[in-house]
Amino acid sequence: MAYVEVNRDSIAKNSRTIVELARSNGVKVAAVTKVVCGDPEIAKSLLENGIKEIGESRLENIARLKSAGMNPDFILLRLPEKSRFRQVVELVDSVLVGDLESLSRLKEISSETEKQLKFIFMVDTGDLREGVMFYDAEAVLKKAFEIVGSDLDGIGTNLGCFGGVIATPSKFEILLNLGESLKRTTGYSVRRYSAGNTASLPLLEEKNLPEGINHFRLGESIMCGTDVTNNRRVPGTLQNTFTLVGEIIELAEKPSLPIGDIGYDAFGRIPKFVDKGKRMKAILDLGEQDVVPSGLTPLVRGCEIIHASSDHLILDVTDSEKSFAVGDSIPFTMSYGALLRVMTSPYVRKVYL
Repeated sequence: MAYVEVNRDSIAKNSRTIVELARSNGVKVAAVTKVVCGDPEIAKSLLENGIKEIGESRLENIARLKSAGMNPDFILLRLPEKSRFRQVVELVDSVLVGDLESLSRLKEISSETEKQLKFIFMVDTGDLREGVMFYDAEAVLKKAFEIVGSDLDGIGTNLGCFGGVIATPSKFEILLNLGESLKRTTGYSVRRYSAGNTASLPLLEEKNLPEGINHFRLGESIMCGTDVTNNRRVPGTLQNTFTLVGEIIELAEKPSLPIGDIGYDAFGRIPKFVDKGKRMKAILDLGEQDVVPSGLTPLVRGCEIIHASSDHLILDVTDSEKSFAVGDSIPFTMSYGALLRVMTSPYVRKVYL
């Protein structure tokens, strides 16, 4: 059975590095654990190494962590369907909201249950994911304050994750200006400007973060030590946090080109192949159901990923620096996207180092 090795020491090191980078810039960090499905073993490493708040997108993951006896502050990064709003109030301490109707309903439930829920209202500064568009935000934020009062804990934004928009000081200054506008009209000062994610880390590293931005939500930089939006490794972090290991279930010499007319594969793609003559092919016990194959890099030199179906990952091992037999294993590093699918797959065993 394929498995993923979780290097808790490396994750702990990344956590300490990122927390200290943020602290030196006056920023607090919510560590985002959605990529590992709220894994309690991993969350424990985070909480032992400077993290005080966990960010999650799924209520199931928060419930999993609470069941494991963990009780940090929880911030919900994405609302569920409205029928589960009562669970939101029960399980989390603060929540990102970008819709006035949802805000009103959550506040209503919070008042009914006497469980204080804090809100960070999201502003879309150009990445086109969640939140009110920044040019419409003044009136909406004023209305949000009228609905929840001092439970309006902050204003937030997201960059990089959907539209790939690069974080710049001017993007964050939009939030600060909106906060100042809200203060002028209502007298209320928001406490948190939750503006940063991993794509925003260069602003911390370069001491270019506008004063007042004080909260980042960080997952990839801690879990992987990478920053895909800026196409780089995060300075001071480790990348050997997760290693995927697949087992060879079949090994044979076969032609490079399929024999016959080529149509679409099982995922609607037209695969492309290069004629290299006969090559030694290894089939591993992994597939698209378990991982994003394009996000894998073999750790054995000379191995090349050719293609994958639902349950088969096919490698060309002809030029491998190592000889293989059926039953041998091949390790891989993973991108954030590949890790996300691996940790979600029940068919990939998790091994904690």
